[in-house]
Amino acid sequence: MYELLPVLESWLPDQLVMATVVGTWGSSPRPVGSVLLVRANGEMAGSVSGGCVENAVVKAALQLLPTRTSRLLHFGISNDEAWAVGLSCGGKLDVLVAPFPTGSCAEQLLEALRTNEGGVLLTRTDAMDATQQLFLPASLCSEHPIAATAWGAQKSQLVETPQGRWFVHIIPRKKRLLIVGAAHLAAELVRLAQWLDFETIVIDPRQVFMEKTYFSEAPSQLLRAWPAEVFDTLKPDPYTSAVLLSHDPKIDDQALHLLLRSEVGYIGALGSRRTHESRVSRLREAGCTEAEIARIHAPVGLSIGAQGAREIALSIIAEIIHHFNIRSQKGFTLHN
Repeated sequence: MYELLPVLESWLPDQLVMATVVGTWGSSPRPVGSVLLVRANGEMAGSVSGGCVENAVVKAALQLLPTRTSRLLHFGISNDEAWAVGLSCGGKLDVLVAPFPTGSCAEQLLEALRTNEGGVLLTRTDAMDATQQLFLPASLCSEHPIAATAWGAQKSQLVETPQGRWFVHIIPRKKRLLIVGAAHLAAELVRLAQWLDFETIVIDPRQVFMEKTYFSEAPSQLLRAWPAEVFDTLKPDPYTSAVLLSHDPKIDDQALHLLLRSEVGYIGALGSRRTHESRVSRLREAGCTEAEIARIHAPVGLSIGAQGAREIALSIIAEIIHHFNIRSQKGFTLHN
Protein backbone atom coordinates (compact mmCIF):
# COMPACT_ATOMS: atom_id res chain seq x y z
CA MET A 1 0.00 0.00 0.00
CA TYR A 2 2.99 2.33 0.24
CA GLU A 3 2.59 3.38 -3.40
CA LEU A 4 -0.92 4.58 -2.52
CA LEU A 5 0.18 6.82 0.38
CA PRO A 6 0.40 10.02 -1.74
CA VAL A 7 -3.11 9.29 -3.08
CA LEU A 8 -4.50 8.74 0.41
CA GLU A 9 -2.93 11.94 1.69
CA SER A 10 -4.47 13.81 -1.24
CA TRP A 11 -7.96 12.23 -1.11
CA LEU A 12 -8.60 11.99 2.62
CA PRO A 13 -10.70 13.01 4.53
CA ASP A 14 -13.11 12.29 1.63
CA GLN A 15 -15.04 9.07 2.02
CA LEU A 16 -13.30 6.27 0.16
CA VAL A 17 -13.93 2.63 -0.60
CA MET A 18 -11.09 0.13 -0.48
CA ALA A 19 -11.42 -2.99 -2.63
CA THR A 20 -8.99 -5.74 -1.59
CA VAL A 21 -8.19 -9.10 -3.18
CA VAL A 22 -8.91 -11.65 -0.43
CA GLY A 23 -8.74 -14.92 -2.37
CA THR A 24 -7.35 -16.21 -5.68
CA TRP A 25 -7.46 -19.46 -7.66
CA GLY A 26 -5.64 -20.26 -10.87
CA SER A 27 -3.92 -17.50 -12.84
CA SER A 28 -5.31 -14.54 -10.95
CA PRO A 29 -3.77 -11.27 -12.21
CA ARG A 30 -3.11 -9.80 -8.74
CA PRO A 31 -2.10 -11.46 -5.45
CA VAL A 32 -4.06 -11.51 -2.21
CA GLY A 33 -3.77 -8.15 -0.45
CA SER A 34 -3.79 -6.05 -3.65
CA VAL A 35 -5.80 -2.85 -3.21
CA LEU A 36 -7.94 -0.55 -5.34
CA LEU A 37 -9.11 2.77 -3.86
CA VAL A 38 -12.30 4.38 -5.19
CA ARG A 39 -13.53 7.94 -4.68
CA ALA A 40 -17.11 9.20 -4.84
CA ASN A 41 -16.47 10.76 -8.27
CA GLY A 42 -15.31 7.39 -9.65
CA GLU A 43 -11.59 8.13 -9.54
CA MET A 44 -9.56 5.05 -8.73
CA ALA A 45 -6.00 4.24 -7.72
CA GLY A 46 -4.35 0.87 -7.45
CA SER A 47 -5.50 -2.41 -8.97
CA VAL A 48 -7.19 -5.70 -8.07
CA SER A 49 -7.09 -7.49 -11.41
CA GLY A 50 -4.93 -5.79 -14.00
CA GLY A 51 -8.01 -4.38 -15.74
CA CYS A 52 -10.46 -7.21 -16.35
CA VAL A 53 -12.80 -6.71 -13.33
CA GLU A 54 -12.05 -3.15 -12.20
CA ASN A 55 -15.20 -1.74 -13.83
CA ALA A 56 -17.47 -4.07 -11.87
CA VAL A 57 -15.57 -3.38 -8.65
CA VAL A 58 -15.86 0.40 -9.08
CA LYS A 59 -19.61 0.10 -9.71
CA ALA A 60 -20.05 -1.94 -6.53
CA ALA A 61 -17.88 0.50 -4.59
CA LEU A 62 -19.96 3.51 -5.66
CA GLN A 63 -23.17 1.70 -4.68
CA LEU A 64 -21.79 0.89 -1.22
CA LEU A 65 -20.13 4.25 -0.55
CA PRO A 66 -23.21 6.05 0.90
CA THR A 67 -24.13 3.08 3.11
CA ARG A 68 -20.63 2.36 4.51
CA THR A 69 -21.37 -1.34 4.23
CA SER A 70 -19.21 -4.10 2.78
CA ARG A 71 -19.64 -6.76 0.13
CA LEU A 72 -17.65 -9.79 -0.97
CA LEU A 73 -17.50 -10.08 -4.77
CA HIS A 74 -16.67 -13.29 -6.64
CA PHE A 75 -15.17 -13.20 -10.14
CA GLY A 76 -14.27 -15.84 -12.69
CA ILE A 77 -11.79 -14.58 -15.26
CA SER A 78 -12.41 -16.09 -18.70
CA ASN A 79 -9.59 -17.21 -20.96
CA ASP A 80 -10.18 -14.23 -23.27
CA GLU A 81 -10.06 -11.79 -20.34
CA ALA A 82 -6.93 -13.50 -19.03
CA TRP A 83 -5.17 -13.12 -22.38
CA ALA A 84 -6.10 -9.43 -22.40
CA VAL A 85 -4.12 -8.85 -19.20
CA GLY A 86 -1.19 -11.09 -20.09
CA LEU A 87 -2.19 -14.45 -18.60
CA SER A 88 -2.14 -17.83 -20.28
CA CYS A 89 -5.40 -19.02 -18.75
CA GLY A 90 -8.30 -17.84 -16.62
CA GLY A 91 -8.66 -17.87 -12.86
CA LYS A 92 -10.91 -16.79 -10.02
CA LEU A 93 -10.65 -14.11 -7.40
CA ASP A 94 -12.64 -12.77 -4.47
CA VAL A 95 -12.63 -9.05 -3.78
CA LEU A 96 -13.76 -7.48 -0.51
CA VAL A 97 -15.30 -4.05 -1.10
CA ALA A 98 -15.44 -2.09 2.17
CA PRO A 99 -15.19 1.48 3.44
CA PHE A 100 -11.69 2.81 3.93
CA PRO A 101 -11.01 3.11 7.68
CA THR A 102 -11.96 6.36 9.35
CA GLY A 103 -11.08 8.18 12.55
CA SER A 104 -8.20 6.91 14.68
CA CYS A 105 -7.89 3.72 12.62
CA ALA A 106 -7.25 5.75 9.45
CA GLU A 107 -4.79 8.02 11.25
CA GLN A 108 -2.88 5.03 12.61
CA LEU A 109 -2.79 3.39 9.19
CA LEU A 110 -1.42 6.52 7.48
CA GLU A 111 1.20 6.95 10.20
CA ALA A 112 2.22 3.28 9.89
CA LEU A 113 2.76 3.85 6.16
CA ARG A 114 4.63 7.13 6.65
CA THR A 115 6.99 5.65 9.25
CA ASN A 116 7.41 2.29 7.48
CA GLU A 117 6.16 0.49 10.59
CA GLY A 118 3.57 -1.64 8.81
CA GLY A 119 0.79 -3.44 10.62
CA VAL A 120 -2.20 -5.77 10.33
CA LEU A 121 -5.62 -4.46 9.28
CA LEU A 122 -8.56 -6.68 10.24
CA THR A 123 -11.85 -6.22 8.37
CA ARG A 124 -15.04 -8.12 9.18
CA THR A 125 -16.37 -9.79 6.00
CA ASP A 126 -19.61 -11.37 7.24
CA ALA A 127 -21.29 -8.31 8.77
CA MET A 128 -22.87 -5.27 7.19
CA ASP A 129 -20.91 -2.76 9.29
CA ALA A 130 -17.45 -3.87 8.07
CA THR A 131 -15.80 -3.50 11.49
CA GLN A 132 -12.10 -2.65 11.11
CA GLN A 133 -9.16 -2.79 13.50
CA LEU A 134 -5.48 -1.97 12.98
CA PHE A 135 -2.76 -3.67 15.00
CA LEU A 136 0.83 -2.40 14.96
CA PRO A 137 3.73 -4.88 15.11
CA ALA A 138 4.81 -3.87 18.61
CA SER A 139 1.45 -4.85 20.11
CA LEU A 140 0.46 -7.83 17.97
CA CYS A 141 1.37 -10.69 20.30
CA SER A 142 -0.37 -9.24 23.33
CA GLU A 143 -3.46 -7.90 21.57
CA HIS A 144 -4.38 -10.35 18.82
CA PRO A 145 -2.75 -13.81 18.40
CA ILE A 146 -4.33 -14.40 14.96
CA ALA A 147 -2.98 -11.12 13.64
CA ALA A 148 0.40 -11.92 15.20
CA THR A 149 0.52 -15.32 13.46
CA ALA A 150 -0.35 -13.77 10.09
CA TRP A 151 2.27 -11.05 10.59
CA GLY A 152 4.92 -13.67 11.37
CA ALA A 153 4.08 -15.52 8.15
CA GLN A 154 3.69 -12.23 6.22
CA LYS A 155 0.56 -13.70 4.66
CA SER A 156 -2.77 -11.92 4.16
CA GLN A 157 -5.66 -14.37 4.56
CA LEU A 158 -9.31 -14.95 5.42
CA VAL A 159 -9.76 -16.29 8.94
CA GLU A 160 -12.79 -17.84 10.65
CA THR A 161 -13.11 -17.04 14.38
CA PRO A 162 -15.87 -17.52 16.96
CA GLN A 163 -16.51 -13.79 16.55
CA GLY A 164 -17.00 -14.06 12.78
CA ARG A 165 -15.05 -14.09 9.53
CA TRP A 166 -12.24 -11.61 9.09
CA PHE A 167 -9.80 -10.66 6.38
CA VAL A 168 -6.36 -10.32 7.93
CA HIS A 169 -4.54 -7.85 5.69
CA ILE A 170 -0.78 -7.72 6.13
CA ILE A 171 0.66 -4.28 5.46
CA PRO A 172 4.36 -5.19 5.52
CA ARG A 173 7.21 -2.85 6.15
CA LYS A 174 8.89 -1.57 3.04
CA LYS A 175 11.53 -3.89 1.68
CA ARG A 176 14.92 -2.77 2.94
CA LEU A 177 18.16 -2.90 0.96
CA LEU A 178 21.56 -2.47 2.62
CA ILE A 179 24.28 -1.56 0.11
CA VAL A 180 27.89 -1.79 1.29
CA GLY A 181 30.04 0.33 -0.98
CA ALA A 182 29.08 3.71 -2.44
CA ALA A 183 30.40 3.29 -5.98
CA HIS A 184 28.64 4.16 -9.26
CA LEU A 185 26.84 0.81 -9.32
CA ALA A 186 25.41 1.60 -5.88
CA ALA A 187 23.89 4.80 -7.27
CA GLU A 188 22.19 2.90 -10.10
CA LEU A 189 20.97 0.23 -7.67
CA VAL A 190 19.55 2.87 -5.33
CA ARG A 191 17.69 4.56 -8.17
CA LEU A 192 16.08 1.30 -9.27
CA ALA A 193 15.35 0.14 -5.72
CA GLN A 194 13.75 3.46 -4.78
CA TRP A 195 11.47 3.19 -7.81
CA LEU A 196 10.45 -0.27 -6.59
CA ASP A 197 9.67 1.18 -3.15
CA PHE A 198 12.65 -0.19 -1.22
CA GLU A 199 14.12 1.62 1.74
CA THR A 200 17.79 2.01 0.74
CA ILE A 201 20.74 2.35 3.11
CA VAL A 202 24.25 2.88 1.69
CA ILE A 203 27.24 2.21 3.96
CA ASP A 204 30.88 3.02 3.17
CA PRO A 205 33.77 4.15 5.43
CA ARG A 206 35.70 5.68 2.51
CA GLN A 207 35.44 9.45 2.40
CA VAL A 208 36.11 9.83 -1.33
CA PHE A 209 33.25 7.53 -2.35
CA MET A 210 30.82 9.10 0.10
CA GLU A 211 31.63 12.62 -1.07
CA LYS A 212 32.22 12.13 -4.80
CA THR A 213 29.67 9.50 -5.91
CA TYR A 214 26.65 11.18 -7.48
CA PHE A 215 23.27 9.74 -6.52
CA SER A 216 20.51 10.87 -8.90
CA GLU A 217 18.09 9.42 -6.35
CA ALA A 218 19.20 10.00 -2.78
CA PRO A 219 19.22 6.84 -0.64
CA SER A 220 17.07 6.74 2.48
CA GLN A 221 20.28 6.81 4.52
CA LEU A 222 23.89 7.43 3.52
CA LEU A 223 26.23 6.30 6.31
CA ARG A 224 29.96 6.94 6.33
CA ALA A 225 30.90 4.06 8.60
CA TRP A 226 32.31 0.56 8.76
CA PRO A 227 29.67 -2.18 8.71
CA ALA A 228 30.56 -3.18 12.28
CA GLU A 229 29.79 0.34 13.45
CA VAL A 230 26.20 0.39 12.21
CA PHE A 231 24.89 -3.16 11.79
CA ASP A 232 23.89 -3.50 15.45
CA THR A 233 21.67 -0.45 15.03
CA LEU A 234 20.31 -1.49 11.63
CA LYS A 235 19.52 -5.03 12.84
CA PRO A 236 19.28 -6.85 9.47
CA ASP A 237 16.18 -9.06 9.63
CA PRO A 238 14.55 -11.70 7.39
CA TYR A 239 12.91 -8.94 5.30
CA THR A 240 16.23 -7.18 4.61
CA SER A 241 18.54 -7.66 1.61
CA ALA A 242 22.23 -6.86 1.69
CA VAL A 243 24.49 -6.36 -1.34
CA LEU A 244 28.26 -5.96 -1.09
CA LEU A 245 29.73 -3.68 -3.77
CA SER A 246 32.85 -2.12 -2.26
CA HIS A 247 35.46 -4.27 -4.12
CA ASP A 248 37.49 -4.00 -0.90
CA PRO A 249 37.83 -7.29 1.03
CA LYS A 250 38.45 -5.42 4.29
CA ILE A 251 34.98 -3.84 4.01
CA ASP A 252 33.04 -6.63 2.34
CA ASP A 253 34.46 -9.40 4.56
CA GLN A 254 33.64 -7.47 7.70
CA ALA A 255 30.06 -7.10 6.49
CA LEU A 256 29.86 -10.79 5.61
CA HIS A 257 31.07 -11.94 9.05
CA LEU A 258 28.16 -10.01 10.56
CA LEU A 259 25.54 -10.83 7.93
CA LEU A 260 26.18 -14.58 7.79
CA ARG A 261 25.35 -14.88 11.49
CA SER A 262 22.29 -12.62 11.26
CA GLU A 263 18.72 -13.26 10.14
CA VAL A 264 19.11 -11.15 6.97
CA GLY A 265 16.95 -12.53 4.19
CA TYR A 266 19.32 -12.16 1.21
CA ILE A 267 23.07 -11.64 0.79
CA GLY A 268 24.64 -10.81 -2.57
CA ALA A 269 28.29 -10.10 -3.32
CA LEU A 270 29.77 -8.50 -6.43
CA GLY A 271 32.73 -10.10 -8.17
CA SER A 272 33.76 -12.81 -10.59
CA ARG A 273 33.72 -16.51 -9.75
CA ARG A 274 37.47 -16.33 -9.13
CA THR A 275 36.95 -13.40 -6.78
CA HIS A 276 34.26 -15.35 -4.94
CA GLU A 277 36.55 -18.41 -4.61
CA SER A 278 39.09 -16.19 -2.86
CA ARG A 279 36.31 -14.76 -0.69
CA VAL A 280 35.13 -18.24 0.28
CA SER A 281 38.69 -19.27 1.25
CA ARG A 282 39.01 -16.26 3.55
CA LEU A 283 35.63 -16.96 5.14
CA ARG A 284 36.54 -20.60 5.79
CA GLU A 285 39.81 -19.55 7.38
CA ALA A 286 37.83 -17.14 9.58
CA GLY A 287 35.65 -20.01 10.82
CA CYS A 288 32.49 -19.56 8.73
CA THR A 289 30.60 -22.79 8.10
CA GLU A 290 29.68 -24.17 4.69
CA ALA A 291 25.99 -23.57 5.44
CA GLU A 292 26.72 -19.91 6.19
CA ILE A 293 28.83 -19.46 3.08
CA ALA A 294 26.11 -21.07 0.94
CA ARG A 295 23.82 -18.17 1.81
CA ILE A 296 25.86 -15.81 -0.38
CA HIS A 297 24.57 -15.14 -3.91
CA ALA A 298 27.75 -14.68 -5.92
CA PRO A 299 28.35 -13.51 -8.53
CA VAL A 300 25.39 -11.36 -7.50
CA GLY A 301 22.42 -10.92 -9.87
CA LEU A 302 20.43 -13.01 -12.30
CA SER A 303 22.34 -14.13 -15.39
CA ILE A 304 21.01 -11.77 -18.08
CA GLY A 305 24.31 -10.98 -19.81
CA ALA A 306 24.29 -7.59 -18.10
CA GLN A 307 26.54 -4.89 -19.50
CA GLY A 308 27.12 -1.63 -17.70
CA ALA A 309 26.06 -0.45 -14.25
CA ARG A 310 22.35 -0.05 -15.02
CA GLU A 311 21.93 -3.56 -16.36
CA ILE A 312 23.94 -5.04 -13.49
CA ALA A 313 21.72 -3.14 -11.05
CA LEU A 314 18.67 -4.55 -12.85
CA SER A 315 20.03 -8.10 -12.56
CA ILE A 316 20.66 -7.61 -8.82
CA ILE A 317 17.24 -6.22 -7.98
CA ALA A 318 15.60 -8.92 -10.11
CA GLU A 319 17.43 -11.64 -8.17
CA ILE A 320 16.37 -10.08 -4.86
CA ILE A 321 12.72 -9.92 -5.91
CA HIS A 322 12.87 -13.48 -7.28
CA HIS A 323 14.43 -14.75 -4.04
CA PHE A 324 11.77 -13.23 -1.78
CA ASN A 325 8.85 -14.09 -4.06
CA ILE A 326 9.88 -17.74 -4.28
CA ARG A 327 10.41 -17.86 -0.52
CA SER A 328 6.95 -16.38 0.04
CA GLN A 329 5.33 -18.98 -2.23
CA LYS A 330 7.06 -21.81 -0.36
CA GLY A 331 6.10 -20.41 3.02
CA PHE A 332 8.25 -18.07 5.07
CA THR A 333 11.28 -19.55 6.81
CA LEU A 334 14.56 -18.01 7.80
CA HIS A 335 17.63 -18.19 5.53
CA ASN A 336 16.07 -20.26 2.71
